[in-house]
Amino acid sequence: MRKKTNFTYIGGQAVIQGVMMRGKRGMATVVRNDKGELCMEAKRITPPEERKKWTRVVFLRGVVNFFVSFVDGMQALLRSSEAAITDDEEAPPKINKWVAEKWKVSASSILTFFSMLIGVAIALGLFLILPMYFTELIASVSGGVIAEGRGLAGLYYNLIEGGFRFVIFIAYIIFTLLFKSLRETYRYHGAEHKTINCYETGMPLTIENVKKCSRMHDRCGTTFIFFVLIVSIILFAFVSWAIGGLDTGSAALDFFLNFIIKLALLPIIAGVSYEILKLLARTQSPLVLPLKAPGYLLQKLTTKEPTDDMIECAVLAFEKVLDMDKDPDSPEKIFITETKLSRLKEMMVNSFEKHGIDESDAEWILSLTLNVPRSGLSEERIVTRAECEKIVSLFEERLTGRPLWYIIGSTEFYGYPIEVDERVLIPRPETEILVQQAIAAVQEGNTVLDLCTGSGAIAVAIACEAAKDKNISVVAADISEGALEVARNNVRRNKANVVVVKSDLFENIPGKFNIITANPPYVRSGEIDTLQREVRDFEPRLALDGGKDGLDFYRRIAAGVRGHIARGGMLILECGEDQAQDILKIFSDCDYAMVVKDLAGKERIVKIVY
Repeated sequence: MRKKTNFTYIGGQAVIQGVMMRGKRGMATVVRNDKGELCMEAKRITPPEERKKWTRVVFLRGVVNFFVSFVDGMQALLRSSEAAITDDEEAPPKINKWVAEKWKVSASSILTFFSMLIGVAIALGLFLILPMYFTELIASVSGGVIAEGRGLAGLYYNLIEGGFRFVIFIAYIIFTLLFKSLRETYRYHGAEHKTINCYETGMPLTIENVKKCSRMHDRCGTTFIFFVLIVSIILFAFVSWAIGGLDTGSAALDFFLNFIIKLALLPIIAGVSYEILKLLARTQSPLVLPLKAPGYLLQKLTTKEPTDDMIECAVLAFEKVLDMDKDPDSPEKIFITETKLSRLKEMMVNSFEKHGIDESDAEWILSLTLNVPRSGLSEERIVTRAECEKIVSLFEERLTGRPLWYIIGSTEFYGYPIEVDERVLIPRPETEILVQQAIAAVQEGNTVLDLCTGSGAIAVAIACEAAKDKNISVVAADISEGALEVARNNVRRNKANVVVVKSDLFENIPGKFNIITANPPYVRSGEIDTLQREVRDFEPRLALDGGKDGLDFYRRIAAGVRGHIARGGMLILECGEDQAQDILKIFSDCDYAMVVKDLAGKERIVKIVY
């Protein structure tokens, strides 16, 4: 065995068709489902240093960690079973649908709760009640040689009870080896140990390196259970000696009270066992090998040699936890399976918040996928596996920084559906103010020109709104072939009376117009790299860059507007929040000009009359 030089606090456990790893700030479960696909669920947990002080006290911390690990482990185990088995049915079983609609919980959540109860009951029955019962049977025929209480009789009693407990534990492990699915779980257990050992020996986490490592690990839960068995014998014997045995006159009552006492002592046993395990794990000295050896021998039963696919699961889970512990921005993930809407929303909002993404994007993803209004997301419901798959796909793509409406492929502008992708800017709500001003100014028979049209959103909105009670014509112009293709699609989609023309501003535009609108590029060249990631990395620079001071396009429009605007015509321009007054100076030769503020009180629209 290679010497360990890189000790870690990360631990884990085998789950159904996968491995769960748990660090200080995150836990990750990786499962290979029955289609052979790797699935990951990762969530953030409260690190020990941020818990209440009493939870970090020696012995008490063992109780807390045991309880937290048990709960997290059970949840990971049951969540893995949901992810491992895919369901190709389009509709969930009727009972699942009824439970979801009636109780607002998933059938799997109910199964999880009762599975935990049954698991605890079986554990108490096998490892506490059954050993007590067998020992009582022997004590009843021993003639007082074996009895609960003080002296050698009490010591024999507790040794025999502990022996039964140990034998039942070994028999339980051997019994589980009869089942193929559980033997596979033990192989994942081996993959978990090998991966942690590989990291602790300082080797890169490759499948070949992991395969070389030992299946035995000092912090294994199997070794912990061995220490629990030993400590319980000692502690039960001491308590039995201290109280001198129980004699209420009723054998049944004596048995029940003994059970309650031993049940109450379990947290103390867990705390002491945890400290022993942690202390021994800190050293590789041969002197402590006799104390570790029984745990290693038991691990020979509970770990098996894993396949490469199993090792891959363990490595991915370990690396994700390592990343979550190092990087607070490392995103959470969720299995694609039936889940509560509130849980899904909380995970998405928390992840978006860490990445500087507005939580409204999470609401939009849920609203559009589930076909419910955003206001309806507060009502609990169960998200099906198929719905969850669509939501998670959109969620993970949004985490890359790609704008939501590019991912969706369309947005809504002034009540009209507008197709968008990376060839055009995403229409902003403030641009609707420009449309409002244009619609208020347009008259029967007017001609309208929309420069720098991009997606055509402004032109489509004006044409469709005016068509309700007026007869007008609209021309939309842009220099980008990609933008023009998107604009044409939006004209067809909304059946708008708009002619789309390729033109560098007024270059290919004949005639004069009553109203000219434009939302030209107005971002200063030096400020583009400081914009939000979604804008900077994904939206077209051609539609953003307005030159050194952001006003290049306004100057060019001012130079050509008189030849293309009718007498009394109006030019309506959107601008940056600090540019309106400079733009007024550029168009100082006009007859009349005014500035319109947006809902935030910022100067957003410049109206110029000739």
